[in-house]
Amino acid sequence: MPENDKHPKIHFFFVGDDRYETDLEIVTGAYVKSRIPNLPPGSGLQLDGQSNDPDLPFGDNDSVSLEIGHGHGGPRRFTVVPPATFG
Repeated sequence: MPENDKHPKIHFFFVGDDRYETDLEIVTGAYVKSRIPNLPPGSGLQLDGQSNDPDLPFGDNDSVSLEIGHGHGGPRRFTVVPPATFG
């Protein structure tokens, strides 16, 4: 099959229980947040750890590969962190 006839590979990730698909292999926090409908302004993200890895804050400029297998583990999962309220 010629190279230009290939379909783009679809990658996916989860935010909570919601699955999102993309043709991007590497995504940033800003990209993930842009896909979440009705995300409250000022919300952050947490990258959920895989296996024994800790959960980590995931900023707008942070990036992560969505590749699965070959040492990359399962699908990437994120949790929305609500805006901080002081008061």
